[in-house]
Amino acid sequence: MNEKEVAELRRRFKADRSNITHVRGCYVNDKQEIISEFDQPISMLSQDEGEWLLGILRKTLSGTLGKQLLDIRFDTRQVAEGEEHGLLMKLRDSQLKDEEAVQTFFQRAIGSLELEGNYMILLASDAYDVPYRSKDGDRQEDASEEVYRYILCSVCPVKQTKPALTYSAHENLFHHLAVDWVVSAPATGFLFPAFDDRSTNLYDALLYTKDIADTRPAFVDAVFRQTPPMAAAVQMETFQSVMGEALEEDCSYQVVETVNDQLRDMIAEHKLNKEEEPLTVSQGVVTAVLRSSGVEEERVERFAARYDEAFGPGAELSPRNLVDTRQLEIRTPDVTIRVDPLKSELVETKVIGGIPYILIRADDGVEVDGVPVTIV
Repeated sequence: MNEKEVAELRRRFKADRSNITHVRGCYVNDKQEIISEFDQPISMLSQDEGEWLLGILRKTLSGTLGKQLLDIRFDTRQVAEGEEHGLLMKLRDSQLKDEEAVQTFFQRAIGSLELEGNYMILLASDAYDVPYRSKDGDRQEDASEEVYRYILCSVCPVKQTKPALTYSAHENLFHHLAVDWVVSAPATGFLFPAFDDRSTNLYDALLYTKDIADTRPAFVDAVFRQTPPMAAAVQMETFQSVMGEALEEDCSYQVVETVNDQLRDMIAEHKLNKEEEPLTVSQGVVTAVLRSSGVEEERVERFAARYDEAFGPGAELSPRNLVDTRQLEIRTPDVTIRVDPLKSELVETKVIGGIPYILIRADDGVEVDGVPVTIV
C-alpha cells in the first residue's frame, strides 16, 4: 500500500462515510483474562461517542509506511489452505458474525500480546464501494469498480486516570473527580486484506505498531504466522553499527554527513515530487556514495558484505528508517550537540595541536543559560 491508499481508507472513519455498523471487542485484564465482551452497534452511541470510537480505530492507520505501518505478506500456500489466513477470511466474510471465528481470534491474540495492564481488542468490518479514479486523479463517485471488504483490528491499552479536583462554574462548587478507566490510542493492530492499487489484495495485510522499536513479533506470528520486518528503530541502529564497524578509520564526520545528506535529499525530493510509491534505498546506492566520498575500496566492499548480512541480499530499505530527518546529532561522552540538518555547514571538525575538536560557527545570538553573551 502507498500513502494515498492509506489516507483514502483513513478518511472512511467518519460517521457519514463509514459502513461500519457495529464494533466487536473484548476487555482484557492484566492477567490476560477476558473481563467482558461486547458487540456495540454504532447507532446506539451518541454522535460524539461514535466519532470517538471511529477516531480510535482510525489511528490504527496512522503513522509512516515502513515505520508504524508495516507490510505483512502471506505466501501462496497460506492463502490457499493456511489456518491463520482462513480465520481472517472468516472474520471478514461473516462481517464478524461468525462466533467461533471471533472467539478463536480473541484467544489467539490474547495469548500473544505482551501489554502491561488492561486493554481492549476492537474489531470492525467495513465494505467500501471504491469510486472510480481516472489517471488524472478525478473521482467518479457513481462509477465504482469494486467493493473492498476488510476488517480492522485495534488493540488499545485501558489506563486509569488520577483523582483530581474539578470546578463546576454552573454550580459554583468544587467537586472530587473520581478515578476512571480511559481507552487509549492503539498500541498495535492491523488491516486485512491490504488495499493495493485501490483494490483487494488477499496476499497482504498492514500491521500497525505505535512503538517503532517493537514490531510485535509474537502477535504477528500468532495472527499471520509470519515474521515481521525489522523494526524501524532497529534498522537505524543496525545501519549505524554496520557503517562504523566496516569503515573504521574512514568513518569520518565528513563521510557520515555526506551519506546522511544524500539520504535526506532523496527523502525531500520524493516528498516534493509527491511520489505515490514508498521510497526505498538499496545497498548499491549507499556504497556509491561511500566511493564518491573517497572511502577505500576494501572498506566499501566490507560495508556491502555486512549490509547484506544484516538486512539480507537485495534488501530495499526506507531511507527514513536510516537517518533522522529532523536533526543532526553529534555526541561525545560528555556533550551532545543537535543541529538542524539544513544548517550542518555550521559544524566542522579540526585537529589542533594533535587534539580533535568539533567547531560550531557562532555568528550571533549566542546565549549561555539564557544570558546573551559575546564571544571574544
